[in-house]
Amino acid sequence: MKLAVDAMGGDHAPGAPISACVEFARANPDVEIYMIGQESVLEAVWPTSAPGNISIVDAPTVITGEDEPVRAVKRKKDSSLVTAAQMVRDGQADAMLSAGNTGALVAAGLFVIGRIPGINRPALAPVLPTFRGRGVLLLDAGAYPDADVENMVQFARMGSVYSRGVLGVDNPRVGLVNIGTEPGKGNALTKETFIQLEKSGLNFVGNVEARDILDGTCDVVVTDGFVGNVVLKTIEGLGLGLFSELKRAFMSGWQSKLAGAMARPSLAGLRRKFDYAEYGGAPFLGVAGGCLKAHGSSKERAWYTALEQAKRFVKGQLLATLTEQMTREE
Repeated sequence: MKLAVDAMGGDHAPGAPISACVEFARANPDVEIYMIGQESVLEAVWPTSAPGNISIVDAPTVITGEDEPVRAVKRKKDSSLVTAAQMVRDGQADAMLSAGNTGALVAAGLFVIGRIPGINRPALAPVLPTFRGRGVLLLDAGAYPDADVENMVQFARMGSVYSRGVLGVDNPRVGLVNIGTEPGKGNALTKETFIQLEKSGLNFVGNVEARDILDGTCDVVVTDGFVGNVVLKTIEGLGLGLFSELKRAFMSGWQSKLAGAMARPSLAGLRRKFDYAEYGGAPFLGVAGGCLKAHGSSKERAWYTALEQAKRFVKGQLLATLTEQMTREE
């Protein structure tokens, strides 16, 4: 198994991805990892203890967060992100992983790797935390602001395959984000999508309101990229703000500090439950190769989890399963 890693993408690159990949390579001798980036920069922080199954691939340029995604992918063909996509396209790597510019990763997935036959629009599919401890897969989290009914049904099918193969969920429950749980609720898109999902043969459990997503009412939740990105960013912001306020409250006086010390073990467990580092990357489902997006703020733990997710994606032959199923549906 071979993984191509964009070592220049993300807030903590290249240190965090290199540290995580070295540890992962050491723990997984059957995986070969290519760290792609500016050779001189990577060599400056390269550990002398790195195992033999991890190596550097030189890529002279970098796509930054300020770059316009499509233009950057077309003009910076020797960048670390595009080079990783080219390696997947050419069969030199089984999957790629980046924490860099999300729009550029989407563009590279489409224009460099290409789509699975029968897929009109691939989707970003992060795992959201739930209060019940088992995450829910969200499609689409922002690859495309708009979607039609056919796209939404494809999102549901791809999400079900991924949930079974990578997340280990038997017969995943599929929900549709809506403004109410009744079948007749929503706009024209959600009303028609509801009807088609009922006919799809999937384990469709109906409409799901945004407030119920974190309660674990389904395993896969489907929406268009605009709403999905709003949901994702709202949950991220809520989690960060909530723990910040709890910390401030427990530091407000000696009694609060004492209460905080007593509650620390429970709060630590709750924080881990809602920590994106525990959930890995968001796969870009529907492209003809393994393509995963790690959180832009990923530190070593988050990178390591994303690498584990990429390995499960490849080992579980998810690409072949997705291709076979989506081609059959076409």
